Amino acid sequence: MSDSASQKRERRIVVLISGSGTNLQALIDAQNTPALPSTRIALVISNRKAAYGLTRAAQANPPIPTAYLGLQPYLKANPGKTRDDYDAEVARIVAKENPDLVVLAGWMHIMGDGFLDVVNGDRPYEGEQRVQKPIPVINLHPALPGAFDGAHAIERAYEAFQKGEIKHSGVMVHRVVKEVDRGEPVLVREVEILPGEPLEAFEERLHQVEWKIIVEGTAKVLDEVAPVTVSHTVPLSSTLIGWPACTIMTDCIHIRPSSVRSTCHPTLSVAHSAKILRSMDSGLH
Repeated sequence: MSDSASQKRERRIVVLISGSGTNLQALIDAQNTPALPSTRIALVISNRKAAYGLTRAAQANPPIPTAYLGLQPYLKANPGKTRDDYDAEVARIVAKENPDLVVLAGWMHIMGDGFLDVVNGDRPYEGEQRVQKPIPVINLHPALPGAFDGAHAIERAYEAFQKGEIKHSGVMVHRVVKEVDRGEPVLVREVEILPGEPLEAFEERLHQVEWKIIVEGTAKVLDEVAPVTVSHTVPLSSTLIGWPACTIMTDCIHIRPSSVRSTCHPTLSVAHSAKILRSMDSGLH
């Protein structure tokens, strides 16, 4: 098998934040680990200049590039431009990174048509080429599907529990559509609200769930749009003399000889390969 066939393509994500970046930190810690294999955060964008998440990105190893673009400074610097133009400018910055996925991790700004139309490839940005392949966008929201859309979801859920209106809340990762927090859920986790616990305790437990689900949701969507080529080298028994190792791919097994030969061993079928692996220690092959 050629080296190029076994190489894994790096998956790129762009993360949008507005605050301290604890959800971003979960993604930073998970990139290029079994939780997010062959994955790199290509850019972190914030709409708030003082967001500590920008510092987290800069202090990562290696440092992650960052960008800042605030709505009001943009409108002030570009008379005549609108909120929709701002959203399209954010989309332009995102698209230039050619990401496989965009993750909204505490992004406190509702994206309008200007953003989604550009990343979906429905229209080009001014002076730019149209996005050829739609870029999926997911968002982390601290509530269950259809409940407490929009801002202050944690506080609203806690208040509803105190009134006896709900028995629990939750967290979801969902696909971003034009309706706020109404995109198809990718992952959903319920979070119990304990009787008598203060809001701060409930909020801390919910955040713990957020840090897990944002990584799991990111991995799930990446595996849909940019799956990693899986390969494993497995040592075989000495009964396969001269052919001590094989590389197991998703669809085939290649046997690599240890001795110098003028021809390559043919690719074995999955069924034949499995038979060899099962019987190699009994010498039946």
